[in-house]
Amino acid sequence: MTKEYKTFAEFYPFYLAEHSNQTCRRLHFIGSSLVIVVLLYALFSGRLSFLFLLPLIGYGFAWVGHFVFEKNRPATFQYPLYSLAGDWVMFKDMLVGKIRF
Repeated sequence: MTKEYKTFAEFYPFYLAEHSNQTCRRLHFIGSSLVIVVLLYALFSGRLSFLFLLPLIGYGFAWVGHFVFEKNRPATFQYPLYSLAGDWVMFKDMLVGKIRF
């Protein structure tokens, strides 16, 4: 049975526990970084067709991290919106050094 989280603050500790493997976190970070790069490129170059790559890049790196290194099922399957928010909060936390890269 899936636990229902009422707030993101309640969900985030679960999200972090699902990302205990350093390689998995690094793959998330790389995928998120590439999403930003491709998004900026598509917007500034006017090549909006590149936007279709965003979910492929973001989820591709993350899912390899989960299936190959973390050996768990990505939280996005159960909690898609909280998981997406968790990706970006974890990215920020890694960027500022709050979470080990």
